[in-house]
Amino acid sequence: MSGAALKRIAVITMLVDHIGVALFYIFTSRYDGSAAFAGADMIYQTLRIVGRTSFPLFCFLLVEGFLHTSGVGKYLGRLFLFALLSEVPFDFAFYDSVWDVTMQNVFFTLFFGVLAMTVLRRSEEKGTLWKTAGWIGALLCAGAAHLLRTDYSWKGVVLILVLYMLRRQRVLSCLAGYAAMCILLKDSWGFPAFFLIERYNGQKGKGSKYFFYVFYPVHLLVLAGIRIFVLKYL
Repeated sequence: MSGAALKRIAVITMLVDHIGVALFYIFTSRYDGSAAFAGADMIYQTLRIVGRTSFPLFCFLLVEGFLHTSGVGKYLGRLFLFALLSEVPFDFAFYDSVWDVTMQNVFFTLFFGVLAMTVLRRSEEKGTLWKTAGWIGALLCAGAAHLLRTDYSWKGVVLILVLYMLRRQRVLSCLAGYAAMCILLKDSWGFPAFFLIERYNGQKGKGSKYFFYVFYPVHLLVLAGIRIFVLKYL
């Protein structure tokens, strides 16, 4: 499978997951104990299970993008810019608020992931002392994700680092990545992502690299709008 195909699957499963959180959670929270609750909760849980495939795919694609980018600085700048642009839509869709510090959107996690990989790569060809400093810097990036309460927190950054460090051993990378999801994120439903990653053919494929950047905040705003409509007329 090409990178573009993996990205499409990641976007679709992310959308399914967010539909569950932003829309069906309305029913599970409003009608707990009623007849409507059981059906809505079953749909909600199913959508969340399907959505577990998205984040590992995005982490893998992030690593691939980092390895092939001609400008890491621009890559980091793009991630940070869309992290800022996506925060209000993220809070609006999931917290019914224009601004909420409970959790920050996943672009911040991806940003710290790339920053951690950058620190590690710059220390890889140097002495032991530099390599130690590189790992300290990478762990500080994970700590920053934790302090800022980003989506998936420090655990998401660690998953990115696992996939990066084992990038030359695809099967081992998939096994270790899935183990990290199960142990750190307590999530065993992400296994389809690693099967798909193992089938990656190393080709970029056709598609705009900016699609996900734009799609992420836009689809959150759309879901927030639907959520408001449902809450108003429910």
